[in-house]
Amino acid sequence: MTDGSAVDINIDLDHPPEDRPTPSSGAKPWLVATGVTVLAATLGLTLTLGSGSTPACAAAPPTGNATYTGKATFYDSKGAGGNCSNPAAPANRLYVALGPTEYSAGAACGGFLDVVGPKGTVRVLIMDQCPECEPGHLDLSREAFARIADPVQGLVPVTYRAVVNPPLPGPLTFRIKEGASQWWFAVRVGNHGNPLRSVEVRQRDSDPWQSAARQDYNYWLIASGAGPGPFSVRVTDVYGNRVTAGGIRLAPGQVQNSAIRMYAPGAGAAPRRPSASTRAPSSRPAVTPTPTRRSVEVARTSAPATDAPTTSSARANARWCGG
Repeated sequence: MTDGSAVDINIDLDHPPEDRPTPSSGAKPWLVATGVTVLAATLGLTLTLGSGSTPACAAAPPTGNATYTGKATFYDSKGAGGNCSNPAAPANRLYVALGPTEYSAGAACGGFLDVVGPKGTVRVLIMDQCPECEPGHLDLSREAFARIADPVQGLVPVTYRAVVNPPLPGPLTFRIKEGASQWWFAVRVGNHGNPLRSVEVRQRDSDPWQSAARQDYNYWLIASGAGPGPFSVRVTDVYGNRVTAGGIRLAPGQVQNSAIRMYAPGAGAAPRRPSASTRAPSSRPAVTPTPTRRSVEVARTSAPATDAPTTSSARANARWCGG
């Protein structure tokens, strides 16, 4: 097996190529634990008992330095930008669609993964959602899959991890959605490198910041509007990088380039892993349809066994999420 090395990707993401409860004080700890175990056996559940531990639904994108294990298949977006509302697939065609748990209602959009397969490593942009994929199932582009395995295999075991502070192709970009007005505001942020935690908007320096709600199609919405603009937009990513860009006009459909970078070139990894972002409301105005993802090309084969050591299992971490 030859081991390839990840390469830094320099993609402008906004321009097409050429845009768990505590027992009561009277209860005996051993009795509580025994009762829970019996109940679990009766219901056929698998429980993890530990002091202060809470099985958490891993409805969040891969972040930090954890390594995950899973499997990969491939598909073709036909050049479209996927559920993340990219204007087009990246020029190098190296992208990935995640299952609903890891896509996390759009929270993963714009981040990168390094994926290791049988014959090498590839760095891919998180661009799309794979509705039928369980946690740990990566649906790569055909070109990305070919970097890590023979496409004839169709389905292979992989390990993967988030890329923290990847090289940025340029300053932040902003695109106000079609249909926006002073009474309804939605913006897509590009070139941020890491997944985003929050986007806030205001018109004047004396105004309070208004928090925008992330939508599953990767726009940030203020349903009551933010005024006629121009706006300052404050952007914070999952590792605590925060910047503010000013002078963003209410110009629906136009990509506006700022002079602000999300972090300095060569910025190191964050010291700790942040908590998951809050899931955005599922409802949205009729004028903001979710982009349709094209059919997935999944080979009807079984993944071969792998003895690769891992530090985390995406499917195990998400067992309380269903699937």
